Amino acid sequence: LLRHFSSIGFWGLVNNAGISTFGETGWLSMEKYEKFADVNLLGSIRTTLAFLPLLRKYKGRIVFMSSIVAYFSLGNGIYSMTKAAIEKFCDALRLEMKKFGVQVCIIQPGNYARSTKIQPPVSAEEIWNELSEEEKAVYNKEYVQERANFFNNILSEGSTNGNEVVDAMVDALTSPAPKARYMVAKLKEKALVLVCALFPTVVMDSVLSFALSK
Repeated sequence: LLRHFSSIGFWGLVNNAGISTFGETGWLSMEKYEKFADVNLLGSIRTTLAFLPLLRKYKGRIVFMSSIVAYFSLGNGIYSMTKAAIEKFCDALRLEMKKFGVQVCIIQPGNYARSTKIQPPVSAEEIWNELSEEEKAVYNKEYVQERANFFNNILSEGSTNGNEVVDAMVDALTSPAPKARYMVAKLKEKALVLVCALFPTVVMDSVLSFALSK
């Protein structure tokens, strides 16, 4: 594969693969944590390492799909975890690649669930049936249903304008001076990120706790 591209040149790599799910920390199995880390984090690292020699040779671009939930979580901590990790991987890589003329860009979409279908609607019944006996002793079906309804409502509010994210990816690949980060999100989503970045953690926790209690 590398020999083939060496003869025609290689400009850009887009790490776009990702999966998502819903669930509080104790509701998810270790196997699920491993699967998400393997796809969302290690998958991007594998492809990056495989194509790094060509990207350095041709002074290309590497684009990573992150998310605004790298900054906070509202019921999908497992997804947030992988996106926060990929952000830190990119931060290190971006600095290391400067001397080779390779640009590293991060796309940070807001809620585009209706465009990407990355997260199907949550079934409270399925979640309950998969819980361990220990978790069932702590929670009840009503709580699980409330959380499922909350998360499904978030999914239903997702933007259908997926082309906005694609436009950011194209700009990252073709612009003479691409941004390190492209935040493609609604104003209220950007405001939430701003609160997370600038205010003490206790403030952000209060905001998110209030949202979860509604």
